Amino acid sequence: MYMKRYTISALILIALVGWYVYAFITHESMSINVFGVDLPSLSIAVWIIIPLVVLYFASIAHMTFYSILSGFKLRKYEKDYEKIIDSIVDAYLSKKERNHSFKTERYQLLGTLMDSATLFPNSEPVTTNVKVSAVLAVIQSIKQGEVVDLKPYNLKFDNALVIQNSRNRYKNGDLNAEEILSHSSEYTKELSQEIYADFVTTSPLYAIEQYKEFLTKESLYKVLERINAPENTLEISNETISKLLGTLEIDTQEYIKISLALSHGMIPEQRIKLFEMLSTENDDATEAYLFTLFDLEMLSVANELLAISQDDEYLKFKAYSALKECNKIFSINLFI
Repeated sequence: MYMKRYTISALILIALVGWYVYAFITHESMSINVFGVDLPSLSIAVWIIIPLVVLYFASIAHMTFYSILSGFKLRKYEKDYEKIIDSIVDAYLSKKERNHSFKTERYQLLGTLMDSATLFPNSEPVTTNVKVSAVLAVIQSIKQGEVVDLKPYNLKFDNALVIQNSRNRYKNGDLNAEEILSHSSEYTKELSQEIYADFVTTSPLYAIEQYKEFLTKESLYKVLERINAPENTLEISNETISKLLGTLEIDTQEYIKISLALSHGMIPEQRIKLFEMLSTENDDATEAYLFTLFDLEMLSVANELLAISQDDEYLKFKAYSALKECNKIFSINLFI
C-alpha cells in the first residue's frame, strides 16, 4: 500500500519537474559524453528527470530490501508468539518437560519464565485464543468431575490432570478398581493406593491379598473393620493379618492402635493369639500384646510377661498392673 502511494507520488513529481523544465526553462536538447561514449541527444528536460528516475528505482530497491528484512523479523515475532501460546498452554497443563526456543529478545525472558512456571486458573478467563480457551475448558471440566480426552496434549501418567481425570473415570464408572490395580504401571502409586483403599471395603480376601502391594495404613484399618462386621464380613486368619502388616512399617504405637481397632470385631481368643504371634516376630508388637492382655483382663499372663522383663521396660504397664493389684479401677487406654 505504501509502495503504491510512493510510486504514484514519485511519478507525479518526476512528470512535474520535466514539464516545468521543458515548458518554462528550455526546449533545447544536448548530448552527453560518458566515458568517451556520446549518448543520444535528448531534451534537457529528459536529462533532468533521468536522475530522478534512477533515484526512484534506487529508493524502491532500498525500501524493498528493508521490507523483506522487516518481514523476516515480523515472522520471527509471529513464531515466538505461537511458542508463547504453547508455553502458556503447557504451564496450564503442568507439563514437567518444557523447552521452547525463542528467536527474539522480547519473548526470551517471558518464555523462560513460562517454561519454569505452572499456572492454576481460579476461574475460566475470557480469551480469544483458541488453544488457551480449549485448555482452560478442559481444566474446568476435569475440576467439575467430568471425563475429558487428554490424548491430544500428550501428558504423562503422573500429570496432575491425568490423575484427576482417571479419578473422574473411576467415580463415573468408566473404570473399575481392578482395572486400575491390574494395570498399575499406567497410573501413579498414590492413585492406586487411593483406589485400593476403596477396593478393600467390599472385595474378597483373595483379591485384597492379590493387590496388597498398594496397602496403606488407611486401607489396613478398613480391612480390620470388616472382621466379624455386620456387613461385608471378612474372615481372615492371624497369619494373613501378619503378612499384611509385614508390608507396612508399623511402630509400637501403631500396633497398639491396631489392637484397639480389632477390639470391636475380633473375638478375644484370636486377638490374643494374633498379638502373641506378632510379639514373637517383632519386639515392637510386645507392648501391643501387653495392652491386649490388660484390655481383656488377662492379668496373670500379662504379669508373667512383666515379671521377666527388664526393670526399665514397660513402665506404664507395670504402673497399671500395680494399680490393679491395689483394686484401683482405671482404663488401660489412659496408659497408652
